[in-house]
Amino acid sequence: MVLGPDSRGSLVGPLVALHAGVGFVEVRKDRTPAGDSDEWVRRTTPPDYRDRHVVLGFRRGLLRSSDQVLVVDDWVDTGSQARTVRAMVDSVGAGWVGFGCIVDALDDSRLRRELGLRSLLRLRDL
Repeated sequence: MVLGPDSRGSLVGPLVALHAGVGFVEVRKDRTPAGDSDEWVRRTTPPDYRDRHVVLGFRRGLLRSSDQVLVVDDWVDTGSQARTVRAMVDSVGAGWVGFGCIVDALDDSRLRRELGLRSLLRLRDL
């Protein structure tokens, strides 16, 4: 399963999911769940690069404990959203494959390893 935070993760993520032949789940930011009775997995991030706390969420029924999850986004800076999504994935018992992005701007190599981060470019290469 591929997860992608909106907005650009929900653009790049479906392309990766289509190529891999797996499903896609959008991780919504600061949006209230739909007006239905579905259970949602929601978490608030630590401060991001703008010192904001963002509420992330996805419908619980879209991710099973048997799923293996790759998170895809365009950019990773502080890793706050990536860590939060990983905690959400762990909370439903799904497996963590890693985090793929276009640009890696992380300063913390330990976090890079913890997330299993793979990127096309590092910020210093731009």
